[in-house]
Amino acid sequence: MLLQRERVGRLSVALAVTVGIGLGLSWPAQSQPPQPAQNERVEIVGDYRYTYHDPVSLAEAKNIAYTEAVRMAVDRARPFLEATASVTDQALLNQVRQVIASGYLKDVQVLEQADKERTVYAKVRATINPQEVRAVIEREINRGQGKEWPGLDQNRALKILSVREEEEGTVTVVFKALQRLDWLNTAYDGSLRESADVMIDFYDDHGVPIGSERSSARKAAPGEVLNPGQIGVQKFTKPPRTRSYRAWLVK
Repeated sequence: MLLQRERVGRLSVALAVTVGIGLGLSWPAQSQPPQPAQNERVEIVGDYRYTYHDPVSLAEAKNIAYTEAVRMAVDRARPFLEATASVTDQALLNQVRQVIASGYLKDVQVLEQADKERTVYAKVRATINPQEVRAVIEREINRGQGKEWPGLDQNRALKILSVREEEEGTVTVVFKALQRLDWLNTAYDGSLRESADVMIDFYDDHGVPIGSERSSARKAAPGEVLNPGQIGVQKFTKPPRTRSYRAWLVK
């Protein structure tokens, strides 16, 4: 009797499978985790608080806080953290960060901006394409690992405080004089003169250089001398097809 029941059970299972196949039924497939769409964008947020002192003006301090808030947004983005987890070269990290911030953020908005006494605060949001960011990071690491990145740079004459893209297709570089710059116009030649020049390079979608500019920071205005600690501003016009850029100083 027990053997007969086992045979009946096997027959029932076989019949059920046969009927299921005949009716076009199928067993449910194992669910797969959703994959991000190729053009999917994710939101990133960053903020920064900056205390400033003379001769930095309120407008310059706000510009610095904004630039650093954008940098913090990139730093905190999961695609950036994951793709740079094994990178220990700080100069290379600065390079990758600057490239992403200058050309791969969309919908950048200031969520909050405040100033109280000598402290300014900025909070920003933007969106990124994670796959695009990972590809850019991989490209920059393969191309420039171990090389010094001169963006947001400093030499014996100048220090770049911030680099910001304006609406009119220009890039604004804010810098501080570390020495009295009129001496560069007189008795000194070569690299000493070049130390007071602000440089900027422009790149296309593939990271290929498409132009560069050089601007003297020796004078704040015609006939005016930049003294140590004073702030200067240089504006550069982006060439067509510019996707990213870097500002740097001659060593």
